[in-house]
Amino acid sequence: MANSVASYLSVGVNGLFTGLVYALMALGLSVIFGVTRVINFAHGEMLVLAAFIAISIHQYFGLDPLILAPIVSIVMFPLGYYLQKGIINNLLNRSTHSQFLALAAIAIILLNLEQIVFGSEAQTIVISYNLQSTEICGILIDTARLLTGSLALVTALGLFCFFYYTPLGKTIRACADNLLGAQVIGLNYKKLYAISFGIAAACLGIAGSFLAILMDVTPYIAPQLTLLGFIIVILGGLGSMMGALIGGVLIGIVEAYAAFFMQGSLKSLFSFLLLILVLLVRPQGLLNRKK
Repeated sequence: MANSVASYLSVGVNGLFTGLVYALMALGLSVIFGVTRVINFAHGEMLVLAAFIAISIHQYFGLDPLILAPIVSIVMFPLGYYLQKGIINNLLNRSTHSQFLALAAIAIILLNLEQIVFGSEAQTIVISYNLQSTEICGILIDTARLLTGSLALVTALGLFCFFYYTPLGKTIRACADNLLGAQVIGLNYKKLYAISFGIAAACLGIAGSFLAILMDVTPYIAPQLTLLGFIIVILGGLGSMMGALIGGVLIGIVEAYAAFFMQGSLKSLFSFLLLILVLLVRPQGLLNRKK
């Protein structure tokens, strides 16, 4: 009986750490929507690109993905910055469906470029601790999930501190809360939007590096990851960073138990069921935007 309880707890804890990586992935989507009110339909494609960059660096230089994650985030920042500055800023005054079509086109372009450059075969990062487990209080935790989830949490906390305690972060939040007021006092809101998108892309750089350890990566999983990001941010509350963190953890745990008790292919089913259940009770999501 005790062994059964420990097994069930192990599944949940492993799901929690996977969910923290999911949450970091979704935080980028939440930041973009919270600041610019634009939904990034190329989110999954950017995440997969970050994962492929991490895999390529690991293959050529042998760096541990936990070490190269900051490098990938630095590479991803200018991609997000100039994507917002060069394209999305010019669409801010256009209709929602124009923004949707433009970002969907960017997603398709990125997906095809990833197929051309990296191929369509599944790739992953094989590292020594992939097959190791760590025992904590009788609970076996996959070492890769423990490390990536813990670092994802540290990154998320760093992101919270940036937005709530630094002058630039406070300025971005003020611009998001009152665009007209920001324009009146002379803030360059388009530059702030570009910085926000760059920060979101940097988060994807770290999350993509971690996902390259936890799963096989192909260009074809990008739409699924975009959808997963949407589920998490809607579950947590659109634009809420804390909501994205909570939503990611919940989805990670639900998927872990769904795969344990049934089969892995059904885990998305239970993610959608959880989303529907929460929206029936709280249509605005678990948290509102300001939390």
